Amino acid sequence: KMSKSLGNGIDPLEIIDKFGADSLRYTLITGNSPGNDMRFKWERLDGGRNFINKMWNASRFALMNLQDYQSGQYEPQLTLADKWILSRLKTVAAETDANLEKYELGEALRGIYDFAWDEFCNWYVEIAKLRLYQGSPQERYTAQTVLAEVLRTILELLHPFTPFFTEELWQQLPHQGESIMLTRYPNGCGGLNDSAAEERMGLLMEIVRSIRNVRAEMKVPLGKKAELVIAASAGLCDEIREGEAYIRALAQAGDIRYAGPGTIVDKAAKAHVRGADIFLPLAGLIDLDKEIARIAKEIAHTEEELKRLAAKLGNESFVNKAPAEVVEKEKAKQEIMNGKLDSLRQHLRLLA
Repeated sequence: KMSKSLGNGIDPLEIIDKFGADSLRYTLITGNSPGNDMRFKWERLDGGRNFINKMWNASRFALMNLQDYQSGQYEPQLTLADKWILSRLKTVAAETDANLEKYELGEALRGIYDFAWDEFCNWYVEIAKLRLYQGSPQERYTAQTVLAEVLRTILELLHPFTPFFTEELWQQLPHQGESIMLTRYPNGCGGLNDSAAEERMGLLMEIVRSIRNVRAEMKVPLGKKAELVIAASAGLCDEIREGEAYIRALAQAGDIRYAGPGTIVDKAAKAHVRGADIFLPLAGLIDLDKEIARIAKEIAHTEEELKRLAAKLGNESFVNKAPAEVVEKEKAKQEIMNGKLDSLRQHLRLLA
């Protein structure tokens, strides 16, 4: 906490020289909450700088792929991912406008950050690459159109908070008007509202995350494509089929086969997502004997830890004398460990 009497104030010009004015503004705004004093921490400036670098790199990627873009060249044919990102953009713009009306500057900026970093940069940009690099001219044009619109709107949403880099990048995108300062601020009016696309895309994103988690847990080498078996109802399988290209690209998946509910696949890792069992056969991907030995060792360790917790919680002296929050913490740990043990045993059964 800065204090004039303590003489520990920091010259903002020193911060701007090192991190940039936009990073400083971002840090001050996201650290702001009504009625509370803000404590300044140097490491928080890294968060602002990292976000601006992320947006700068995403913008450079977009600009590189917009060099041959000509508005009106084709009629855009929106894909599931296009409808999802445009619908989410409309929601975020409305939420940001509402937060600004309430002077909740920190909440407004955090909402834009979450959308821009995770949904736009980490998901949509990666999905758009499929059509930008491999699609037909019309598919590439549609991806370019949506990419430019979403990025331009994100920059307009960010502009009151980080005015310098947003103006610089906005000027290089297809736009109307002399300056981003003179554009109407996005408020969510108009635009595409497609809750069905958001729901279907949410399912595919959960599946990709679950496959990535399984690959990491089983230490499947990067670059090795894994076959998938998806066991679910016919209707759910049809929904997943619509996003097969996304799953293959984002989860390093090879062939994808479908089966009915209740199907079991031997020697495979398993994840469960919204009524679908996702099996990842491990033969040829990892050393199965080594993985079985590792899981057996982890099961033994977990069982020992659960015995220790059971003995501790079964001790009346501990339960009666320890603070209630300490006892609850141990009970919560026991519940987590039981869940972990069940998961490990299930994996071992599938592999063995």
